[in-house]
Amino acid sequence: MSTLTFSGFLAQLSDPSFRLVVLLTLGVLLVNGWTDAPNAIATTVSSGTLSYPSAVALAAGCNLLGAAVTAALRPAVAWSIYSLADFGPRPGAALCALCAALGSVVLWAAAAWVLGIPTSESHALAAALTGAAAALGGGLSNVNGRVWAGLLWGLILSVGLGFLLGRRLGRLRTRRRGAAFYRRAQAAGAAAMAFLHGAQDGQKFLGVFLLGTALAQGQRESGPMALPFWLLALCALTMALGTCLGGRRILDTLGRDMVRLDPRQGCRADLAGGICLLLCTLLGLPVSTTHAKTAAMLGVGSAGGSAGWRTARAIGLTWLLTFPGCALLGFLLAKVLLRF
Repeated sequence: MSTLTFSGFLAQLSDPSFRLVVLLTLGVLLVNGWTDAPNAIATTVSSGTLSYPSAVALAAGCNLLGAAVTAALRPAVAWSIYSLADFGPRPGAALCALCAALGSVVLWAAAAWVLGIPTSESHALAAALTGAAAALGGGLSNVNGRVWAGLLWGLILSVGLGFLLGRRLGRLRTRRRGAAFYRRAQAAGAAAMAFLHGAQDGQKFLGVFLLGTALAQGQRESGPMALPFWLLALCALTMALGTCLGGRRILDTLGRDMVRLDPRQGCRADLAGGICLLLCTLLGLPVSTTHAKTAAMLGVGSAGGSAGWRTARAIGLTWLLTFPGCALLGFLLAKVLLRF
């Protein structure tokens, strides 16, 4: 098992294509923290448990911790992204295709943020990598079907189990407690959700960094590589910075337009979403915090009759369009870049 050293990373930056890969990866990480992390704190803010600035600070810190801890202990998600597709033996063409994939994710995430719709950078990344790799020749034969099967299982598990758990917990009759108890419990739930968001999404972009380095060197490892702490810190801090920049537009869509939850219901949504993310992380399945948390909120809201199905349908349509949309963007951008 090899390790990417900091000096080796700096040496690779002499390649302009690799520099662009690094900048785009950091850009996507920043956007991910900006647009995806608000899902973790949506119920806490919408219920009035925490102010928006306090919730953002909590999410940023827990994102950082989650990315560092889980990537160091179990980097299965990072390895899944690293081995998702074969970019061929030509370093220049491979790096161009990787740049196209990352550029596609940025465009898709920016459009979703403008519209205020929570979308998944995780699945946007997977689809864009697939489309870009297919543009290199060989088509879908360049794609690792086993990893894609895990992605699809993770999608089904996060959305289906998140909704069912949320609905079940939403109908659960428990002894009523004081408002202070639910506020503390919901703050803890938001911290756990943000930690697991860092665990999932921080690892995915670690995989992209390792992939870019390997492509620049013209060789791919046949097995998982050791993840250096400096790279863990770089990814986690960039995502935490994005979270601090905020994502109020998306938070309002979830916590105001789709469903309104009180602190008691918010605790249940956090618990349902957290269980899904933890299970998928332990199984090494790349999943979306957006999908798990949104499905859990909708499940709890539907049990109480407060779900906004019109907004939920718009969000669901965006999720469905993410795979073909980002794959097509990745394919077309790769074709354009490869011409130059």
